[in-house]
Amino acid sequence: MSATLVFGGARSGKSAFAERLARESGQEVVYIATSRAGDGEMAARIALHREQRPHEWRTVEEELALAQTLRTECLPGRLVLVDCLTLWLSNLMFCDGREYPEVGALTLPDRFHEERAALLDLLDAGLPGDVVFVSNEVGMGIVPWGAISRSFADEAGRLNQAVAARVDRAVLVAAGLPLVLKGSLC
Repeated sequence: MSATLVFGGARSGKSAFAERLARESGQEVVYIATSRAGDGEMAARIALHREQRPHEWRTVEEELALAQTLRTECLPGRLVLVDCLTLWLSNLMFCDGREYPEVGALTLPDRFHEERAALLDLLDAGLPGDVVFVSNEVGMGIVPWGAISRSFADEAGRLNQAVAARVDRAVLVAAGLPLVLKGSLC
C-alpha cells in the first residue's frame, strides 16, 4: 500500500496534481467524490469535475462513510483518489442538521468523531491498495470570524496533520507546483 496526501489552497492545482498521480500510476482508478451539491453553484462544479475525469475511472460518491468506502474500494492493483477530505469534514460537521452559534463553544456531532477516528484507524491498519487524498490547507490566512468557521479551520488542520503523519508521502501544491514535504515522488 502507498498512501499520499496532496494538499494546498483553493485553486492551487492540488486536484489536478492528484489526478496526474492517479493517471500515471498505471492502475485501475476509483475516484471517491465527497462533495455534496447543496446549491446550484456546487452542482455545476460537480458536473464539471465529472465531465473532466477520464471516462475509464469509476466514481463513487460518498459524503460521510469514507473509511467504510475505502475498505470496499481500496484493493491491490487499484488506486483510490479521494477528493476531498475538507469537504468530507464539513459534511460531517453538518451531518445532523444542527445550527451552530456564532460565538462560544461548539459540540460537533458524534458521527464526526466516529468517522474521523475510523479513517485514522484504517490508515494505521493499512490498506491493500494505493490511495491519494486531496485536502485543502485552510490555516495559512487570517483567523476566521465566527465559531463554526474557526472550528472548521482547526479541525481541517488537525485532520491534515493526522493524515500526513500516517501516509507515506505528503505533497503541498501551490500555484500548480508540487513541493514534496514527506517521501518522494518516485
